[in-house]
Amino acid sequence: MTNNSTICAISTPSGTGGIAVIRVSGKDAFEICDKILISENNKKLSDFQANTIHFGKIISEQKPENSNRQSSIVNRQFIDEVLVSVFRAPHSFTGEDTVEISCHGSVFIQQEILKLLVESGCRLAAAGEFTQRAFLNGKMDLSQAEAVADLIASQSAAAHRLAINQMRGGFSDELKNLRSQLLDFVSLVELELDFSEEDVQFADRENLKNLAINIETKISQLADSFQVGNVLKNGIPVALVGETNVGKSTLLNLLLNEEKAIVSEIHGTTRDVIEDCVNIQGITFRFIDTAGIRQTTDKIENLGIERSFQQIEKASIVLWLVDGTNISERIEWLTEKIFQRAKGKKIILIFNKIDKLSDEELEILEQLFSPFDCRKIKISAKKRLNTELLQQLLLETANVPQISENDIVVTNIRHYEALKNAQNAILRVIDGLKSDISSEFLSQDIRQCMHYLGEITGEITNDDILSNIFEKFCIGK
Repeated sequence: MTNNSTICAISTPSGTGGIAVIRVSGKDAFEICDKILISENNKKLSDFQANTIHFGKIISEQKPENSNRQSSIVNRQFIDEVLVSVFRAPHSFTGEDTVEISCHGSVFIQQEILKLLVESGCRLAAAGEFTQRAFLNGKMDLSQAEAVADLIASQSAAAHRLAINQMRGGFSDELKNLRSQLLDFVSLVELELDFSEEDVQFADRENLKNLAINIETKISQLADSFQVGNVLKNGIPVALVGETNVGKSTLLNLLLNEEKAIVSEIHGTTRDVIEDCVNIQGITFRFIDTAGIRQTTDKIENLGIERSFQQIEKASIVLWLVDGTNISERIEWLTEKIFQRAKGKKIILIFNKIDKLSDEELEILEQLFSPFDCRKIKISAKKRLNTELLQQLLLETANVPQISENDIVVTNIRHYEALKNAQNAILRVIDGLKSDISSEFLSQDIRQCMHYLGEITGEITNDDILSNIFEKFCIGK
């Protein structure tokens, strides 16, 4: 990728819609768009004020096929009526001159405008190239650029709030403050190296140790927040497990409000993992319907059952469904299997099909499962009885803390790994201060910590990291 060329791409989702937006960015954006646009009063885009919108017509100028090169005869083909937004450098998303063309959503119109732009001197943008240019032009740091992708992908109020917080720069400001403290720290230590022969100390070791401890505490808090941030961003994995025909697929369809899984009275219908997400009061739950657990000689079904056990180990919450009308003799075997794989997980025991049970039968059922130390609820997935209570119980079990606008929560695995590396480096500094090691080794560990914090914001980076980040963006952003 290079900042010298002018790039273009469709910034709205692919397909036919009411309107589509085509973005053009680069030093020749105005000149190139003027070649295909007839604007109001025939003015050039460079004559318009910044941050304004104007009506125009997209035209294609073509010479007749039978005309010679010297011919001045030109056919003008009308493509579409459009609205054109004008942004001037450096006050645009990319920091460059930018034009956004709002046309009708026909796929043919979109492709025709793109073709005209390329013929006039544009290059098709690579994935994430607009945001990469914003980063390279100093409009945002790397963590804020990554938050753009998170904002586009957010599917819940919590994920949206986290992405907005990061885009506003709260996380970046915190990291810059830590790096600033470390820079002051290392400057004093390295000053001592210049006077090593005189055996002087410019930095009070006790004060430095306290500062290092405070920095380590803050880095640790940021790293620990990833557990919550990852859940809010990617959803809470919930495994639906139990024997065959206990109602797992029916419950999944009910929670998703669509016929996602096949429901049948035939045992072993679900043989593979079925997964989808649902938003409950702003929190995303990733439900995983698994194959019914039973003893069978069917090789394919056994593969599905083994995957069921694997999903139990991956899940944060396990919904264990029991058919209240048919407690099999295999319940002890099943209980041992589930609890063995679900160590450390939150388990909700669900008695299903209660619409078919009398009060006396329900009481016997509760007594039978009373020794199990987990939350319990009685429902009928088919009749939709107590399913709202189940959703509330899921929220209580997940126990996701409320995130305010000012809370800084790490959601990116790259940031988490960099923070853990920075934490290890500052811990070495603390140990070094306690052991009274030389200033040279202290300086090395401090700068190592600064390096990892700088990797998050992009103050220290390389082309491989940038390519890996931005190639995951959608085209047009």
